[in-house]
Amino acid sequence: MTHAAPVSPVDRASLRQRVDKALSDFLVGRRAWMADVDDALVPVAEAIEAFVLGGGKRLRPAFAYWGYRGAGGVDTDPVVTALAALEFVQASALIHDDLMDRSDTRRGEPAVHRRFATRHRAAGWVGDPNGFGDAAAILLGDLCLVWSDELLHSAGLDPRAVARARPDFDEMRTEVTVGQYLDVLTQATGDTSLERAGKVARYKSAKYTVERPLLLGAALADAPADVRIAYSAYGLPLGEAFQLRDDVLGVFGDPAQTGKPAGDDLREGKRTYLVAAALEAADEAGRALLLAGLGDANLDAAGVARLRELITDTGALARAEQRIVTLTDAALAALTAVDLDTEARQALVDLAIAATRRAD
Repeated sequence: MTHAAPVSPVDRASLRQRVDKALSDFLVGRRAWMADVDDALVPVAEAIEAFVLGGGKRLRPAFAYWGYRGAGGVDTDPVVTALAALEFVQASALIHDDLMDRSDTRRGEPAVHRRFATRHRAAGWVGDPNGFGDAAAILLGDLCLVWSDELLHSAGLDPRAVARARPDFDEMRTEVTVGQYLDVLTQATGDTSLERAGKVARYKSAKYTVERPLLLGAALADAPADVRIAYSAYGLPLGEAFQLRDDVLGVFGDPAQTGKPAGDDLREGKRTYLVAAALEAADEAGRALLLAGLGDANLDAAGVARLRELITDTGALARAEQRIVTLTDAALAALTAVDLDTEARQALVDLAIAATRRAD
């Protein structure tokens, strides 16, 4: 139970294909509705289709699905369709996150606010193209959040199952939103503590990436309390490890794989665990160098390389890597404390490995 299987757990049970089909079918209907309202809304539908269908790891539906199966849930297409709603929550968060971070790209393509700013310029419309792009991104992100509700409710599940899942779905969306605010606040206040970095990671990413999807699946399966407890014990440390891997990739990742420029987290001034650990261990000169570069939108490749070297030399990178291992081990140990479907248990082991060893 320590080695990932050759077939990704996201692809088992044809899950990725079924999630993509559910999303595509839903978006076809939404495009037709929007076209009936006004032809000017077709580019909105196209942008959301490109964003949602053009990439993504589908990890959240996978955690929810295998959490559902682990609790004894029977595989049906309506369940998969309902869990695909998590991809709209993810799309909403990413669209808004890119806007707040002023990111130019996402998955190697223009971020939504950049896409609509370019559309404004190309059409020669009046006003500020960037302001238009920003407004469009806010609204498209909001629309994705609305559609997450709609897809969950229209999937064809027993209303009693939806009612059981509703508290986890609502709590998840609240948690990621307040986590985003804490992230923005942390950058504004310059808080460099490990405690604050951990809290931001927990609420902005960890809980809504792993724990809440698992609990959503458990609720749909009407799982007993001991399963929910085990899922939280697995999901919280694993979610934090997932975010730590994200933090490492945000500084050291290969742009060809991440789809974002090298060192983008540094330019955006992200106060991550990696940065907090480096600041804690650095001498006065190192702290000054890191704080001077952090949040500098014009930081060039040489500047990124200097900060990478500093983060490595302080031991922060090694500390983050070791914490990923420790957290992942704790997550895997939690799975042994409860009776789960055998296939689902192995899938959750494989998901943990895939989530923490990824390169994109």
